Amino acid sequence: MCGICGVAFVTRSSDAETRVRAMARAMEHRGPDEDGFLVNDPRAPGLALGIRRLSIIDLVGGSQPIWNETHDIAVVMNGELYNYKEARDRLARLGHKFKTQSDTEILVHAWEEWGEECLTEIRGMFALAIVDFRKHYTSGPVLFLGRDPLGIKPLYYTQGPEGFAFASEVRALRTSGIAGGKLSQDAVTSYLLFGSVSEPVTMFEGVFSLPPGHRMLVYVPDRRKIPRTHPWWDPRRSSAAKDTKRPRDFGSAVKQVKPILEDAVRAHLIADVPVGLFLSSGLDSGAIASLAAREHPGIQSFTLAFPGTEYDESELTRRVAAHCGTQHKEIPLDGGAVVARMEEVFGALDQPSMDGVNTYFVSWAAREVGLKVALSGLGGDELFAGYPTFENVPKLERLATIARLIPRGIRHATHGWVRSALGASMPRDAAAKAAAAWSDSGRLPHAYFFARALFAPEDLRALIEPRFRPSSIAADGTTLEPTWMGWLQRSADEAERMEPAGAVSWMEMRCYMASTLLRDTDSVSMARSLEVRVPLLDTPLVEFMCALPDEARRIRGRQKALLVDALKDLLPAEIIGQKKRTFTLPWEQWLRGPLRPKLEASFSEIAGSLRGVLKPDGVRAVMESFVAGKTTWSRPWAIFALNEWCKRNLPA
Repeated sequence: MCGICGVAFVTRSSDAETRVRAMARAMEHRGPDEDGFLVNDPRAPGLALGIRRLSIIDLVGGSQPIWNETHDIAVVMNGELYNYKEARDRLARLGHKFKTQSDTEILVHAWEEWGEECLTEIRGMFALAIVDFRKHYTSGPVLFLGRDPLGIKPLYYTQGPEGFAFASEVRALRTSGIAGGKLSQDAVTSYLLFGSVSEPVTMFEGVFSLPPGHRMLVYVPDRRKIPRTHPWWDPRRSSAAKDTKRPRDFGSAVKQVKPILEDAVRAHLIADVPVGLFLSSGLDSGAIASLAAREHPGIQSFTLAFPGTEYDESELTRRVAAHCGTQHKEIPLDGGAVVARMEEVFGALDQPSMDGVNTYFVSWAAREVGLKVALSGLGGDELFAGYPTFENVPKLERLATIARLIPRGIRHATHGWVRSALGASMPRDAAAKAAAAWSDSGRLPHAYFFARALFAPEDLRALIEPRFRPSSIAADGTTLEPTWMGWLQRSADEAERMEPAGAVSWMEMRCYMASTLLRDTDSVSMARSLEVRVPLLDTPLVEFMCALPDEARRIRGRQKALLVDALKDLLPAEIIGQKKRTFTLPWEQWLRGPLRPKLEASFSEIAGSLRGVLKPDGVRAVMESFVAGKTTWSRPWAIFALNEWCKRNLPA
């Protein structure tokens, strides 16, 4: 695990070095063990690469950048490759020579052998940059960027008058002097809709993430050739999707998924340093713990405890740990501790988010005992249908299907009445979402957006200043424009052709998981110099699950039935069959208690810190609604988190 960065098209070699060293310094927390640079190469004077390394595999020989034998191809990588030994053996048989035991070294030889298609030959979580100085590219040296299929590892880029730059963090990218500092309208809108900034936009105009499963080729000598992103991974075209013997029913899926799960966990335990795991009372982390403990008896596990609250699962988690045989550590957490370390938490977030606090504290505990690597159960809800969206989204789609029979003008005219009528029998936020689905009458992907939305579109109209409001909100404020944000729209188009459960799974992976869970996990864990691995997002497992028809994926009324039945001989009885619990913090209690002064102080500052972005009256209405008990914690916390991030990251 590392932080990587680089520049191209910079006028002078000395400027390129200065910029890349500044970016590397800004990411020291991602790689405290050592740094490395490619600078002042006469073959490409305006090009430079940098890395901060957290050494996990081949601690001594794995320094980066790594070169091939002829010193004309170099690579820097953030992440881990789980099939590097197999790939190394294969490349050695093809005549390639290796000088280290590092997983990163296989990349220079894979590039020599397969070029841009090398990404299809590796398995892992990664963001990488390869420089090829050879002359077979007509314009000279090229810079190649690639990101893993699901976006587990981040990679951001920008291009301006001063050149092209990329980095593992937006904050580092901005120290290059190439990235702009203007706040993005689309970013703020997506944040208020979903509680995080949606890929591929970032909080700053002109700064983008390389989308998951995409690659980019930069022609170093010719800045007139604008770099383009291209997808390199599509589960619908994987070997699992093409397998004529893939499961068609639930029983066959149970038999085939177990060895894939076992192999995923086994691969994610590969390291030259100790590995631990995050544990809760849920099925996902319990599955990881049960499989990991078979490979590494006595593996360390960590969990958060919330004494005196309904969210405290520490007793049940202790029983899970005892069943699996882990060395277990609990970290008690209350509102006072969160207040005391609020600066650290928001300082750890590269992009604003209402999530990530829990991962920050459990990462801190793991790093305090010296761990560099921890396994997480992230991805289980998305793959094995654990979220309420798997039930709620089809319901909203059915409502929209009925609505499509009614003329659009009538739907819009009755929007307010529908919202009021529904509000009499359900929470206000839920009524707003259902009314929005009624007015929109979109298909399943739009129903997903409404189910996940923090604020309904009409609420955003009352919250965002008109001159800052993007065209992604319809003029009447009741619907989302169908072309809203290209990446999400492409994901929605892909989901249109899938069965309902598969479509929701795909949207969860492309939206909430990629833009919230994975990004926040990376930011807050790497702030503590901890690598978090996610075995349930191993590419072979994801491709297997994506190839399943709905009848093989889930059984209605049974929580994560496929995962449970595959591992029922290993999972503790305490967590089998229990009702789904959302792993969240006691925010409602804390925001009405120890965090209330912080919340009120932050809201009082918003008129100044977010002037021209949010309407003061709209912000005040959110707070008043929360105080009156009409809405829950999520809306005020989201605005609070946005303001706290902006205070730390935007110019005064």
